[in-house]
Order: sequence, then structure tokens, then C-alpha cells
Amino acid sequence: MATDNPVESLQEEATCPVCLEYFKDPVTIDCGHNFCRACIAQCWEGSNTAVSCPQCRQTVQQGNLRPNRKLANIVEMVKRLSLQAAKGAGEERVCGEHQETLKLFCEEDQTSVCEICHLSRAHRDHRVVPIKEAAQEYKLPLLK
Repeated sequence: MATDNPVESLQEEATCPVCLEYFKDPVTIDCGHNFCRACIAQCWEGSNTAVSCPQCRQTVQQGNLRPNRKLANIVEMVKRLSLQAAKGAGEERVCGEHQETLKLFCEEDQTSVCEICHLSRAHRDHRVVPIKEAAQEYKLPLLK
């Protein structure tokens, strides 16, 4: 699905067609398509015979996965560019460490966190609520 927005186009190109997330440890298979190493391994799991590309269905060699370091570098640049674009557009705030939307509020630290931060040691044992819920809760005392 092509878009006129160059940032969105780059984000699409940096996205694995299997998991629909940014590529993690991208590999190229014989037909030229790229996937996360874990995604393609999962697609081909348990197959001892010929395997096919999940995108074009061409038969390919199962063990012939080539790391795509250039694509990995591009994915990192796209993440930084997306973060910068989100900050500039005043969209939802994004975690500087994980490039994830800040959807949660840590009541103990009085700060917004992404879902990955919430699972980290720093916030794992803290009371965390959805950021919209926290915003409503903190607004109410101001209205009284």
C-alpha cells in the first residue's frame, strides 16, 4: 500500500511482511525478499521438504538465509526518523529508548512509559495505568 508520505513509505519498507513490525535481524532469501530471521524460521518450522517464500511463493533453499546488514542499518535510521517526525508533528509522544508510543503512566515515578519500559526492571513492580486514565484522574482534583 504505497503512500505519498516519504516517512510512511520508509516505515513500510522497513517492516517485515510476516510480523508487521520493524525488521529484527533481517535476512534475505533466494528470491530476494527480506524477513526477520525468527519470522522466516517460524514460517518454515517443521518442514523437511522444499519451502516457499511467504511473500511470492517461489520455492527456495531453506538453509540459505543471508544476513541483510544494510537493511538492519536502514531500519535503525527509519526508527530515528520516525521518532523525530512524531516529535515535530506533535503526535502521540514516543519513548526515546524504544521508539514505542507512551501509552502508560507509572504512578510511582510520575512519568509516562511505553509497554517495553513497563516490563523492564525499572518499572516492573510499579503501579502502571493507561495514560488516558491517569490524565482523567489528575484532571479531576484540579476541577474541584
